[in-house]
Amino acid sequence: MTPRQAEIIELIHKEVKPALGCTEPIAVALAAARATEILGSHCGKCVATCPLWRQNTAFRIDVEVSGNILKNGMGVGIPGTGMVGLPIAAALGAVCGDSTLGLEVLHGVNKDAVACAKALVDGRRVNISMSENCPLLYVKVTVSLDENSATAVVADDHDHIIETRFNAEVISCEARDAEDGTHAKSNLEYGLTVKEIVDFAVSAEYEDIKFILADRDYNMALCMEGLEHNYGLRVGKTIRENQNSVFGDDFMSYAMGITAAASDARMAGCTLAAMSNSGSGNQGITVSMPVIAYANRYGVDDERLARALILSNLVAIHIKSYLGKLSALCGCVVASTGSSCGIVWLEGGGYDEICAAIKNMVGNITGMVCDGAKVGCAMKVASGVYSAVQSAVLALNGIAVDENNGIIDCDIEKTIQNLGEIGSVGMQSTDKLILRIMSCK
Repeated sequence: MTPRQAEIIELIHKEVKPALGCTEPIAVALAAARATEILGSHCGKCVATCPLWRQNTAFRIDVEVSGNILKNGMGVGIPGTGMVGLPIAAALGAVCGDSTLGLEVLHGVNKDAVACAKALVDGRRVNISMSENCPLLYVKVTVSLDENSATAVVADDHDHIIETRFNAEVISCEARDAEDGTHAKSNLEYGLTVKEIVDFAVSAEYEDIKFILADRDYNMALCMEGLEHNYGLRVGKTIRENQNSVFGDDFMSYAMGITAAASDARMAGCTLAAMSNSGSGNQGITVSMPVIAYANRYGVDDERLARALILSNLVAIHIKSYLGKLSALCGCVVASTGSSCGIVWLEGGGYDEICAAIKNMVGNITGMVCDGAKVGCAMKVASGVYSAVQSAVLALNGIAVDENNGIIDCDIEKTIQNLGEIGSVGMQSTDKLILRIMSCK
């Protein structure tokens, strides 16, 4: 393995990881868990096993979040609770969270923990407020008991705890804009291009990349859960149950159905983890499941599937690096673009066809907005998969949206940058308007 290949694999491990529950409320649960752990250790007892949850009204959880975290935490199911929203996520993090598990912080959720968390919420001991002038991805949780308090701050990445405190004492603090070279490396600093991504996916040693097959294990399990039970809007299940009438049983219908089914389960609070991409389980599902669907339907071996998944995941990571972790642009746009590239490669397409697929996707569904995480996201996922397959077929037939159309540029990297600028800069006012509408309902 070359040093550059090792660097790319480092990036994949950084951005492709298991996540239990929607990652915005999970970021809140993570901060709540860490703050509670600090409070318990400094008070000389394990707070999580004390009866104070129901009996001591002095215990409080105060949560400050950015507008984007608030937007994505309002209506999404919290694993194992049958409830939605940030209050129950924060309470559950405090009751049973394990911060060492990162995005799987709620792995230990059970009926007793849910009952304790609900008691905290019902007792109005969880307070949620929106923070101004903060990063787009920002969570600050302070847990208090009598005269003591502990704080944990998550920023920039959903599992990135940048600061912890006990009372006025700073325990840990990471400068977000360090000048000494110790700051976390941003994805843009990896300097990826679509050409390098394709070359890496094709040439890397299989033994070095086969870890990506965990995508199939995690996300197919969610898919089966969504097909077997009535989660959310039952988008995927409905598509598959109507395969002999409205939708047919072609590859398009199959890919849409199994991908949406995984999203149905996840967004409605299923207790199975998704393999996420760029901090989002839904993006991880959408970037991988259409590729897995192709492998299932056409008998693709594990090595070819692994290379296609590496390609799809890296394309999504690359595009997302220009958008930031949270924006007004639905992450389904990015993720389904990645899966379109994976399908193109499995169908025998090369770099030129992959670039064509990206342009077709950017020219098609760039305007899809993010109006918060919720069960309805499965419908957007299904739409993204349809566009991914359509764009792939067009690309394989030598058809691509050209530079005379909208934000498309003849250079693929400039096209991706244009998409990033639309989502990160151009749609800022859209983001604020969406949040205002949601908050005033």
